[in-house]
Parts: sequence; structure tokens; C-alpha cells
Amino acid sequence: MDEFVSTFTNRLDAKGRVSIPAPFRAVMAVDGFDGLYCCPTLDRQAVDAGGNRLRERIGASLANFEPFSEDHEYLSTTLIGESEVLRIDGDGRVILSEPIKDHAGIEDAVTFVGQGYKFQIWEPARFTAYREEAKARLRDIRKRLSSGGSQRGGQSG
Repeated sequence: MDEFVSTFTNRLDAKGRVSIPAPFRAVMAVDGFDGLYCCPTLDRQAVDAGGNRLRERIGASLANFEPFSEDHEYLSTTLIGESEVLRIDGDGRVILSEPIKDHAGIEDAVTFVGQGYKFQIWEPARFTAYREEAKARLRDIRKRLSSGGSQRGGQSG
């Protein structure tokens, strides 16, 4: 498997370390990035994390904007300038920095959420609320689609 899937919650230990779930470590080993690339999500109090594939997606997103444009600067400041590369110890643990913990509201536990090419790091209660919001939104989308509406607003032909 080369994608981050499933959801795991782990506690921080007395030294502030948290174990990255073993299935996520296996994906990271295939990815080959040395460390854990982390950046704040753009629209939630969570952190995007991963390796080379996450960095490639960030680069692809930035390529949509003219270099030195204001939009490029905003995006690169957030996705690169506020990013960190965390060291993973021999037991698969990382120490989350204070900026990461502050952004996500993490105190004593972390929820890891697989999202294919990346995963997110959440404070568990915030993730529970977000998951419920996401499910409700998907129910609304499904209702619109099943009633003949189109999410994209157009027809193919």
C-alpha cells in the first residue's frame, strides 16, 4: 500500500513524543522522504503531513500561479514558509513543535487521518467535530445528486 488510509489516535508521551501509526510509517518508507514534512492546513485547525508526494502536490499548486504574484506569495508563505520538517526517531516517534501544537490545538493526544498522498494531524475532539461536519455535508451532496442536481453544474455530451 502506498497511500495513507484510516484514522488512528495516539497519546503524547511524557517527553512530548507521539508515535506515527505503523501503516503510515510504512507508506513514508516507500516515499523516501527523510523526516516528516508538516504544514498548517489552509482552512482548518489541523496540520498536513507527509513526504515527497505532499511536497510535489504543493509545488504543483504553486505552479498554477505566476511566480512573484501576490497569490503565489500567500500560498508559498503558508505552505512552505510555515512548514517544518520533523525528525522521526528510531521508534517511529516525532516531537511536534509548539507552532504545530498551537495551530492544531494539540495538548495530550493526536488523531492521524489518512488522505491518500498525505495525512492530517488533528486534536482528537476537533477531528470528531470536523468528521461529523464532513459527513453532514456529504449527505447533502448525495441528496442533491440523487434529486437530479449536478455537483459540477454541467452536463457532458
